[in-house]
Amino acid sequence: METILLVIHILLAIALIATVLLQRSEGGALGIGGGGGGGGGGGLMSGREAATLLTRTTTILAAAFMVTSIVLAILSGRSSQPSSVIEPTTSEEPAPAQPRTPTAPLSR
Repeated sequence: METILLVIHILLAIALIATVLLQRSEGGALGIGGGGGGGGGGGLMSGREAATLLTRTTTILAAAFMVTSIVLAILSGRSSQPSSVIEPTTSEEPAPAQPRTPTAPLSR
């Protein structure tokens, strides 16, 4: 279940990135947006219709991305696996260290 959700989450992230990059920049804060662009009269959709479609698509993908993020967070909290590779998985107390017994010096 968790693996399937993770794959869906990754696909949603890729689709969300693609739809954001397809949108036309309205600003110009970096000096790269705003000018030129197609949107001629013979196209399938006008510029405004395409922008509305991309905005809706972005909203839906973002909502789905947030839902899968929350569900994955809940599922990871319920897992019975250890939370860390470093931490021990057992709750047993470590055995106390035994004092070393002195050994006789080696004679030559």
